[in-house]
Amino acid sequence: MPDGTDIQNELAEEVSVLPAISAVTAEEWDACAGADNPFLSHDFLNALEESGSVRAETGWLPRHLAVRDREGRLAAAMPMYLKGHSQGEYVFDWGWADAYERAGGRYYPKLLSAVPFTPVTGTRMLIRPDIDRAHAEEILAGGIVALMNQLNVATAHVNFLPKPEWERLGAFGFLQRMGLQYHWHNDGYAGFDDFLDALSSRKRKAIRKERRQVAETDLVLRRLVGRDIEERHWDAFFHFYMDTSDRKWGSPYLNRTFFSLLGERMAERVMLVVAERDGQPVAGALNLIGSDTLFGRNWGCTEEYKFLHFEACYYQAIDFAIERGMATVEAGAQGQHKIQRGYLPVETYSNHLILDDGFRDAVADFLARERRQMAHEKALLLEESPFRKDG
Repeated sequence: MPDGTDIQNELAEEVSVLPAISAVTAEEWDACAGADNPFLSHDFLNALEESGSVRAETGWLPRHLAVRDREGRLAAAMPMYLKGHSQGEYVFDWGWADAYERAGGRYYPKLLSAVPFTPVTGTRMLIRPDIDRAHAEEILAGGIVALMNQLNVATAHVNFLPKPEWERLGAFGFLQRMGLQYHWHNDGYAGFDDFLDALSSRKRKAIRKERRQVAETDLVLRRLVGRDIEERHWDAFFHFYMDTSDRKWGSPYLNRTFFSLLGERMAERVMLVVAERDGQPVAGALNLIGSDTLFGRNWGCTEEYKFLHFEACYYQAIDFAIERGMATVEAGAQGQHKIQRGYLPVETYSNHLILDDGFRDAVADFLARERRQMAHEKALLLEESPFRKDG
């Protein structure tokens, strides 16, 4: 890692801190973020802030890094937050916080580069295509150190970034952590039945049984995109979301205004699965559409139907991805049950910068052991793959 003091002096005029993403235009930000990942777009991040879902009072204080070129245009950026807790991150460090504070340290607040409440992989170092990436990454890495020194925080974290970026931050001295998620990959399937033909006979029959039982109910499932999504659908989905949040987490991360802003500004990048009975929504699953990936996000229901969760969240997503020729469906965090439905384990990556040498060494030792465990766990999970061994 470059020396923090030298970097801070060198970058004092190059890196600035944005108190809100609205401090830059959508055109500037998106020129760096690109169009592949909807969660990195100015519209999505601004909807979180404008709705009040992300603000100091919820423990997410925006402190985005920005680097401008000599003409004053945004050249590189990182979504960054000063966090007062570890909620809504999906990379769990509560044990680290407890150990550090019991040893007399102050773990919070901490810095976090991530998309709030969203365990989706994507670049965290947003760099305009005409800018030298290696140089910009070095500037941004130094900017993290400078901001840590400025805010007097002990740790900084970069969650759910691509493996090459993870490796490069590791070379800068960031500790490296691995996790697991479950993704579905399109092997050029012509339709859902073509996907099923790639599975073992037993798994193929099980999925057909699950889909048939949902089809034989009094439910009608619809996939809505763009103008088909109306405010009444967001009303219903928010009700589902709140019910699920109350049961699983105790408090919701997102408010009703956020969903209206999402529908207003990003409707063409939303695919909402709605299950209706007699024209009234009783369940829904929210997905966002990337350039080649469908991202499954939130699910909720007010009435229980057997296998409806699998149909709305997993099978409808696969159907949609095949129809649009998309390469991948990411089904969110956790859920070993996804394997039997064609979603296989893949590695996820995060980086962590710790300034206290003793604490850093302890965490580094833990992460080395955890990475070995993750690799072993992935190998075991892949043995449960539903795909034919001859396929």
